[in-house]
Amino acid sequence: MKRSKKIISIITIFFLVIVIVIVARTLIGNYFQKKFSKWPAPETYISIVNEINFANKINTFGTAIPAQSKSYKVEKYEILSPINFNQRIKKDEIIAKLKNRVITAPFDGVISKRFFSEDLEVSTTSILINFEDPSIIYSDVNIPEIFAPFIKIGLPVDVKVSGYKDRIFFGKIDSLASRINQDTRSLEARIIIENLNFEILPGSLLEFSIRYNLRKSLGIPDTAILIEGDKSYVFKVNEENKTIKSEIFIGDRLDGFIEIIKGIDSGEKIVSEGLKKISPNLEIKPIIK
Repeated sequence: MKRSKKIISIITIFFLVIVIVIVARTLIGNYFQKKFSKWPAPETYISIVNEINFANKINTFGTAIPAQSKSYKVEKYEILSPINFNQRIKKDEIIAKLKNRVITAPFDGVISKRFFSEDLEVSTTSILINFEDPSIIYSDVNIPEIFAPFIKIGLPVDVKVSGYKDRIFFGKIDSLASRINQDTRSLEARIIIENLNFEILPGSLLEFSIRYNLRKSLGIPDTAILIEGDKSYVFKVNEENKTIKSEIFIGDRLDGFIEIIKGIDSGEKIVSEGLKKISPNLEIKPIIK
């Protein structure tokens, strides 16, 4: 009988220990769950959807040509005083003093020099003085026939120059040919660029982006787009600062922005960066960028 009571006591103590462990673990779990279950909302960059300027582009190349240019062949023995090459002078100022004449500037410009080809006998006795006005640069380019209906006089043109890696100059379409060239199936257009500081040197290679179909459309940063298969999504942010995954339909891309055709309204907030860290119905701390 005593042995039976001893066994019952041991079993009772064993179960009490188990109960105490279970209760303790539950209490500790609840404590830490309350303490850590609500993490602070992550800081997230958002953007407000607005209309911005969009355009389609035609890319082509050309050569920088000065608006005005005149050349003078001069015999070396005629020159009475040194000629200041690469110097800007005004109209009617002296370009060169020669024995029997004086060459004056027909317009504001820069004096430059060209040598004759070395295989010509005249090259040893003569020089060719160039006088150019590079304050306006022009370039004639060929536009593929399929774009001819969109090209109009006055369209803006972004210009890149090989000598200026990250700089954009601005030009415009100045004139157009009256017909399509049958040999090249293209329309010739003349682009002009203001070059008042003479930064673009004549002869430079120019890269043109002609902008047409200018319009205002809803646009968002391209970093806000989530691509899944053939569909595009954004994370909208509601009044409670929670994210909502929404499908959108996109148009053209321009300078880091995507044109929105359907799926977002003007004034809505969207997550603009860090989409990999975002999930639907996630509460965030929005930072407007």
